[in-house]
Amino acid sequence: MTTTDNKTEGVSLLLGDPKRAVLKLSIPMIIAMVINSLYSLIDGIWVAGLGDMALAAVGFVTPLYMIVFGFSNGIGSGATAVISKYIGAKNKKEADNAAIHVILLTIILTILFTLILLIFLKPILLVLGAGPTVDLAMDYGNVLFLGTIFIVFSSTSYGILRAEGNVKKTTYAMLFGAILNMVLDPIFIYYLGLGVSGAAYATILSMCLVCLLIVYWFLKDTYIKFNIKDFIYENKIIKELLNVGIPAGVEFMFISLLAIALNAILMIVSGVDGVTIYTGGWRVVAVLMVIPIAIGMSVMAISGANLGARKFDNIDIAHNYAIKIGTLIMVIISIAVFILAPYISYLFAYTPQTAHILPQMTEFLQITCVFYIFFPLGVISTSTFQGLGKGMNSLIVAFIRAVLLQIIFSYIFAVILNLGQTGVWYGIIFGNAAGAIIAYIWSKHYIKSLEEKEEII
Repeated sequence: MTTTDNKTEGVSLLLGDPKRAVLKLSIPMIIAMVINSLYSLIDGIWVAGLGDMALAAVGFVTPLYMIVFGFSNGIGSGATAVISKYIGAKNKKEADNAAIHVILLTIILTILFTLILLIFLKPILLVLGAGPTVDLAMDYGNVLFLGTIFIVFSSTSYGILRAEGNVKKTTYAMLFGAILNMVLDPIFIYYLGLGVSGAAYATILSMCLVCLLIVYWFLKDTYIKFNIKDFIYENKIIKELLNVGIPAGVEFMFISLLAIALNAILMIVSGVDGVTIYTGGWRVVAVLMVIPIAIGMSVMAISGANLGARKFDNIDIAHNYAIKIGTLIMVIISIAVFILAPYISYLFAYTPQTAHILPQMTEFLQITCVFYIFFPLGVISTSTFQGLGKGMNSLIVAFIRAVLLQIIFSYIFAVILNLGQTGVWYGIIFGNAAGAIIAYIWSKHYIKSLEEKEEII
């Protein structure tokens, strides 16, 4: 085994004081991911100007995009967990080798999703219920999925950068892409007259330029090096990557399945308006959700590195501290959103075609404020499992939290108790809260078992 003591500042941070590591890694990641998540929000705001049918059409494509993004992010999570573990064990050669395996999986994933989505997009959309909006959804989806390579590569590359604690470059890349998307959206949608497909062109072009920047960094200025001469294919590395990557990717598929199920329930109880409100309002929720997700990704890297270094107490400290910080931030945000909800709603109801949904959009934003409070508990616990290489544990709690309980509660409140679309909002809250508590209890038990085993040894 080849080892090295040559550490970057980021690598040293991963193995140092866990509380300091959580803060130092999370703050730039939060900034970067909030702005990066504006891709979706900004698309929604500009598309809303085209009418409620256009916004609903984007909503039907979004679950498919989340599946692509999810599996890409899953491989990125696998990269973070595996590479950081080798870095923690001071095995740089194997860390570099693992990074090349990540690129190999990136190519395979790109080919797979591009072929499936471009060939079967329309029948999939029809099955999802896109019906009256299917032509608009096709205009948006065909362009978006032609750029699958940029969606996949950017996500897996971020995982590699996180593994070496290189949050600055991750931040710069996400900021660059999001700001560029903000500028290009109105140009492509309105100035060039491309309509809903213009939003997809803006997103893909932005991601393309981000990928070029990342490639430049990989060639010139990262701790991880990509030397094909030293590449040795290892089934073990692929297995380690997929042990985290597949469950993490399936978790995002669960999010897509949840969106599909909720869209179906909303079509039953309130029609296209319900889907429009959920599509627009959830974009606001999604932007704010990335704050605890960013903290969770930092904990993932910290957990992986300290697992390799066998510093199990650091994992427990990072887990506890991250949840405290994440919950405090989300409580403050929840209060702010509740107060500002009537004004935020105007972002999706500023035209005559969408003005009628303003009161219902405000209601959605105010009710879902409770969702934010419990979200850090679940997502940070899930990320800890991923960092420890326990992808299946993460997958199980994600299924319980993100799919099973939310769908069950939404159906009960909306259909059985006849609360309509408001019942769906309550279902999201109760399902998430119950699942988050389960994830927390299980993760604490697993971390404790690691510490007990170390004491015995």
